[in-house]
Amino acid sequence: MSEIRRVVITGLGVISPVGNDVNTFWANLKAGVCGIDRLTDYQEYKLPISVAARVKDFDPLKYSLSVAERRRNDLYSQFALAAADEAMRSSGLKSRENIQAERFGVYLGSGIGGMNTFVNQTKVLFDEGADRISPLFIPMMISNIAGGNIAIRYKAQGPCLTHVSACATGTNSVGEAYLAIKYGRADAILAGGSEAALHPLAIGGFANCKALTTETDPALACLPFDERRGGFVMGEGAALMMLEEYEHAKERGAEIIAEVCGYGCTCDAHHYTAPRPDGVTAAKAIKDALDEAGYRSGENLYVNAHGTGTHLNDLAETTALKLALGQDAYNASVSSTKSMTGHMFGATGAAELIASALALKEGIVPPTIGLEQPDPECDLDYTPLKARKRSLDVAISNSLGFGGHNVCVALRRVD
Repeated sequence: MSEIRRVVITGLGVISPVGNDVNTFWANLKAGVCGIDRLTDYQEYKLPISVAARVKDFDPLKYSLSVAERRRNDLYSQFALAAADEAMRSSGLKSRENIQAERFGVYLGSGIGGMNTFVNQTKVLFDEGADRISPLFIPMMISNIAGGNIAIRYKAQGPCLTHVSACATGTNSVGEAYLAIKYGRADAILAGGSEAALHPLAIGGFANCKALTTETDPALACLPFDERRGGFVMGEGAALMMLEEYEHAKERGAEIIAEVCGYGCTCDAHHYTAPRPDGVTAAKAIKDALDEAGYRSGENLYVNAHGTGTHLNDLAETTALKLALGQDAYNASVSSTKSMTGHMFGATGAAELIASALALKEGIVPPTIGLEQPDPECDLDYTPLKARKRSLDVAISNSLGFGGHNVCVALRRVD
């Protein structure tokens, strides 16, 4: 069996509804800035949804994407390449210079993939015929191409995998990258997720399965753990973390942001959209991650909750936290950053892990904004309205996806 190795985070990159770089993203989360806006597009489709969390002022040219690359990549892939650019620069890693190409990998997932490309080329088929479909349709649409493009750009010849587990995609990518490095399959992996599915087809689909809020006021649209909550808000973006073997990072003098030290992954095996209400399987994922991280009762814990703002999710997650932590659940600082970013689908887990790592590093718990009327059944400390200073030892990020996917990644502060 291979030697078990420590895994640390040495680079971060993000494109999000509250900022297109890590510093802006984190500053806005701490300040409680809401990235949700009115949805003014697509009036002709008579959508029942009035709000969305869009990426704003995204210019691909700022992230070393040429005009040709923009033309040849779906928006979800552009977001991924932009976030990868920041993560690579902040990590200081360069393939074939300070890491062997064959020891460097990319784990980049997407819940949906190239939605805009898929819809646009379907229209071409119906309007103009099959012979007019773009030869780039398939390589632009498939959900693994963003990871492949990142690997090509940065000469990452190690493992390159695409995880697809709906809302848990980004967290699965980071968790599996952690295992690969821990057990010696790579020395560094750029891991995370990307999504750009704010299209009327996707919005209509989620709306018709009654998952989205019908609230018209952006400030009241996403209310995790609040008794007024009525569904989640669709978002978009990309988030990537550079995971690196500890000794490799230390030897090259890299800045270490946090240590990845636990991973839990289970399935409800219950329903294709609703969470298991007793929280048993989600609790096991949380407990597995904490046990692997060596969490001890009484340590200062931050929980970045999945916290979508749907009635069933918030209840089930609260129940799961109590099952996993016992009385310690009431001492943990919990928050849902989705109250600000909306639900970024395949990117959301990685974005929330970035927030968790920075919370550990700075000793600041980001808030759950809008939480003014707590649900009596959701009775933990959800850090309402304003960020809070707290020295933290351990952070976990939960992701609970359609299909019953329960994923938790645990981080520790590195002094």
